[in-house]
Amino acid sequence: IYIGIGGAPEGVLAAAALRCIGGQMQCRLQLDTEERRMRAASMGIKDPRKIYMIEDMVKGDCLFAATGVTTGSFLRGVRFGKDVIETETVVMRSVTGTVRYIRAEHRQLDKFHLD
Repeated sequence: IYIGIGGAPEGVLAAAALRCIGGQMQCRLQLDTEERRMRAASMGIKDPRKIYMIEDMVKGDCLFAATGVTTGSFLRGVRFGKDVIETETVVMRSVTGTVRYIRAEHRQLDKFHLD
């Protein structure tokens, strides 16, 4: 189950991730100010109270990828070693249900700007 509040871009990202693992989601735009209602209308939103299903937000096959920046319950954050930077990434695909975890060691450190 996924419960949260956020902007439309965050909702689409969450929907893509959930779709890849067979999850479901319902959401509605929070148009609580006149400015938000006017912006939604200018973008073609006809029903400001519409409940969007996951299929409305993410159509067809989709991929989702995320790399941990800080450590959380789902992914480890970036770790800096003496001669290596380690990252952890998840990559998922909706049509196959494939979930891949990638633990990478980056050794060509001059490609990073660590100022």
